[in-house]
Amino acid sequence: ASIKYGMFSDCVPDPTVESIDAGLAAWQAGDYDCVVGFGGGSSMDSAKAISVLAAHGGQMHDYKVPNPVPAGCPVIAIPTTAGTGSEATRATVISDTATNEKMLCMGIGLIPAAALVDCELTLSMPYRLTADTAIDSLCHAMEAYVSKKANLFTDNIALTAMEAIAKNVRTACDEPSNIEAREKLMLAATQGGIAFSNSSVTLIHGMSRPIGAFYHVPHGLSNAMLMPAVTEYSLPGAQKRYADCARAMGLASSSDSDTSAGTKLLNGLYKLNEDLAVPTPKAFGIDAVDYNTNLQIMAEQALASGSPNNNPIVPSADEIISLYQKIY
Repeated sequence: ASIKYGMFSDCVPDPTVESIDAGLAAWQAGDYDCVVGFGGGSSMDSAKAISVLAAHGGQMHDYKVPNPVPAGCPVIAIPTTAGTGSEATRATVISDTATNEKMLCMGIGLIPAAALVDCELTLSMPYRLTADTAIDSLCHAMEAYVSKKANLFTDNIALTAMEAIAKNVRTACDEPSNIEAREKLMLAATQGGIAFSNSSVTLIHGMSRPIGAFYHVPHGLSNAMLMPAVTEYSLPGAQKRYADCARAMGLASSSDSDTSAGTKLLNGLYKLNEDLAVPTPKAFGIDAVDYNTNLQIMAEQALASGSPNNNPIVPSADEIISLYQKIY
């Protein structure tokens, strides 16, 4: 279209302060008025972070929760994975390599001006990425539904997303060119983003970020490692809500009691991890001594993110440490 543009292609998985600074330098080297984030969650999060720094300056830690995030330059988000929902959220996560902290930044200023959501861009995703990003979406939807900030607007969106993911994730993994399954997961990813952006994530995401920061576990995979055990811990605090999740996912019927549906949900989540070959932290290759050494700071970072405060049961640092030990 003969529109002047520049390219920054050095985004990294789990974007860091350094990678954002490099992207900002690329912006400053030209004369641009918007940012197009093309790729997975890391690329879209990078685009959102760059847009804010380009407009307002400062450092990324200036914008981490609970600090406000003003609107940056317009962002056009084009996801190529079906997972993060970053194209429809007011959040970005940037890693501070100096402190091994994944900084959660949230604010209206991080919502893209436009999103182009096309499932054909996901057809080349390999099995592991397909599975992990889909579980990330599932966590978004389920956490949004059981969050203390859940509301009428997000409830139906979250339940619809859970149903689509549960019905299609195995097909998309086993048949990567199945356009119908890919389309359902892509829509569910955007719906999950809308849901949690308006009601917040909970303990799974709070505990997930430190695992990614310390051990470079992909975000969706660290969520998957935690999802069954954290749900089991949280279930007594929102039994009816979790029962609704089980029914939406086809794991329980309307005739099941909430108690029975909750049990079936847990069985279904553990089975999903088994079917999708989700490794434990130990199987992923994380050293046991190093893992246990970092549990206290990981628990503190999880709590500091604020996400666990939205959980049906708000854990102590010691309870978070116990959950980390359980999943290892």
